Amino acid sequence: MERVYTIPLRNAKKVKRTIRAPRAIREVQNFLFKHMKAEEVKLDESINHEIWARGIQKIPSKITVKAVKDDDGVVEATLAE
Repeated sequence: MERVYTIPLRNAKKVKRTIRAPRAIREVQNFLFKHMKAEEVKLDESINHEIWARGIQKIPSKITVKAVKDDDGVVEATLAE
């Protein structure tokens, strides 16, 4: 199964400035756990670079990812083009 999601990161912007980027990574993982009904989520390095591009404090407001679910319940997410 393959899907493209636009994940809002507004909840990650409501926390302290110094923990925004790590919180945004967890938000992406939790979103994919919930919507893909996954047992394990693996994020590509490109997602990490996109969130951390402007530093720990200035994260993007949303991010578009392509998620592919295998038969064994593992979701691999990459940055959508």
